[in-house]
Amino acid sequence: MKKILLPTSIVGSLPKPAWLAPPEKLWSPWKLEGDQLLEGKQDALRISLHEQQLAGVDIISDGEQTRQHFVTTFIEHLSGVDFENRKTVRIRDRYDASVPMVVDQIARQKAVFVEDAKFLRKQTNKPIKWALPGPMTMVDTLYDNHYKSREKLAWEFAKVLNEEARELQDAGVDIIQFDEPAFNVFFDEVNDWGMAALEKAIEGLKCQTAVHVCYGYGIQANNDWKKTLGSEWRQYEEIFPKIQKSKIDIVSLECHNSKVPLNLIELVRGKKVMVGAIDVATNTIESPEEVANTLRKTLEFVDAENLYPSTNCGMAPLSRNVAIGKLNALAAGAEIIRKELGVTAPTY
Repeated sequence: MKKILLPTSIVGSLPKPAWLAPPEKLWSPWKLEGDQLLEGKQDALRISLHEQQLAGVDIISDGEQTRQHFVTTFIEHLSGVDFENRKTVRIRDRYDASVPMVVDQIARQKAVFVEDAKFLRKQTNKPIKWALPGPMTMVDTLYDNHYKSREKLAWEFAKVLNEEARELQDAGVDIIQFDEPAFNVFFDEVNDWGMAALEKAIEGLKCQTAVHVCYGYGIQANNDWKKTLGSEWRQYEEIFPKIQKSKIDIVSLECHNSKVPLNLIELVRGKKVMVGAIDVATNTIESPEEVANTLRKTLEFVDAENLYPSTNCGMAPLSRNVAIGKLNALAAGAEIIRKELGVTAPTY
């Protein structure tokens, strides 16, 4: 992967085209079936790639165009999970959702995203990043009727995630990101076994690895939760020391329009940091200077060569026009800081 100063990327999802799935919602059902759905997903991948490249994003993601949800789409491909008989559980101690049930031993019968990654790899010579759900967040998005232990289930998920991650690496993925919003809620479990499970998921990988820990999509339940967190959001303080000691290369966190004290980034000094400089909980498009200002503030706590400008979280619930505007602002804001540092972005 080329060395880029302040390489920009999105965290995960981008809005899907309206002809593929109803816009501005999570768990949006597909409008196509069979071969048409496969073709539609590939077309959406091309569009997502094109929009990122036009905006000047440096590290390309799939925008989660081929999946309905960042967790459950991976789980759908595992044996041992019953999607027919569902249970209502409280996710992240925040909101109720109808979820599938673990009824037997977890196993991965075949690759889930590898063909999609190969397809994306053929479309661009830029670095590509692929997101997978983290073991703890997977556990928190299910009802377990088999292992009866969050730790045991997380360990089984870590094994199948590692299988998928190794194949994604072989398909040409440069960065594999594990989404762990549950890390921001279950601090004792993170430190007891959650981080260990995540390290099992990255075992043997030679590509770069990232963990994304945020305050959630810009949905009402998450926005309401944020209002209860007080004047300072110090959740990262509980988990960053453990992450700092881990083998994870990159830490992704939420910064823009949040109440996270930026000095907490000091706790992961030495790691690469994906700084969330785009607020995904608002339709207001940031100006490039707003993005640059967020990045400037973080440079006190992370070296420039380790700063990866990004979004706070995924943008699936937003309109495409808003998301594209935010992509452009992210790239333009990073370019402002590059010029201040006396460098420019490379060409491909």
